[in-house]
Amino acid sequence: MSGVQQIEIPEGEAGQRLDRWFRKRFPQVNQGRIEKMLRKGEIRVDGGRAKSSQRLEAGQTIRVPPLPDEAPEPDYGAPAPQRRTVSDADAEMIRACVMWRDEHLIALNKPPGLAVQGGTGTLRHIDGMAPALAFDGEPPKLVHRLDRDTSGVLLLARTGRAAAALAKGFHAKTTRKIYWAAVAGAPHPKAGTIRFGLVKSGGDSERMVCIHPRDIDTTPGAKRATTDYTVIEAAAKRAAWVALAPITGRTHQLRAHMAEIGHPVVGDGKYGTNRQTNEGDGWGAQLGGSVSRKLHLHARSIALDHPVTGQRISFTAPLPEHMARTWEFFGWDPREAAADPFEELE
Repeated sequence: MSGVQQIEIPEGEAGQRLDRWFRKRFPQVNQGRIEKMLRKGEIRVDGGRAKSSQRLEAGQTIRVPPLPDEAPEPDYGAPAPQRRTVSDADAEMIRACVMWRDEHLIALNKPPGLAVQGGTGTLRHIDGMAPALAFDGEPPKLVHRLDRDTSGVLLLARTGRAAAALAKGFHAKTTRKIYWAAVAGAPHPKAGTIRFGLVKSGGDSERMVCIHPRDIDTTPGAKRATTDYTVIEAAAKRAAWVALAPITGRTHQLRAHMAEIGHPVVGDGKYGTNRQTNEGDGWGAQLGGSVSRKLHLHARSIALDHPVTGQRISFTAPLPEHMARTWEFFGWDPREAAADPFEELE
């Protein structure tokens, strides 16, 4: 029997339901036992009571009560669980997304519209396709996540050692992530740092609400969040191509932050509203015309220390088709952007 544990959620485990995270960490504990511990307040998130469906965020601390060391005796009368298989079409698709791999690490170019992890009503996701990426080893593990409609670089660890090292790199901020986005309007000033805190809007919604920095400490559940941005090119005042560097890793951080300063990501109906077409005032999430209504947010690059060799490596993902068409429409050339546009500001 273990004692009480306090476990901090690394970025690679964010976004999971609390009960699913618990079963992965402690497979000897069944769902009924988890629900009972939650009802009694024995399992807590950041010191407060929680529900099994609560989505976890990086940096949260989970209180885990004393647990049995061994799994209960199996019920031989119960039906055997069905092993999840990956269809040939999905296996071919996800292998085609591999940009680079070695015996420790896989880098994918995640397509938009494909979830990273499962959830209510989500049966097709990268985590479930991991067996197709086993190659000559074990299925790789997620170490961070992207929103379903966000495309771009996604890392998976092929060993436990690599997963721990990558999670440490995210936590220590030695891993550098840069996103590209098309946003409504042209931000002014052209470069800056957004420091609004974030808190869940309530209920089962994953929508985040921005909190002014002066109110973060007095707002229950609010987390500090920081995003650097810089405009690479603008189309008058109608739209802009921006680079975004998340300093923290909160849920929907980039989308919520850009909407809060009046320049939502194009196609983001959750934060920018789809009910108007932007003509240059910076508030509509749709540009109209031939510009796609899909989300225009792309994880362009990741630079990191290799989890085993320590060598500095980087991965860059080309734009998805709908964003490439928008770039062509506005005459924006991806080849003209610096690998790290923020270096020019230092």
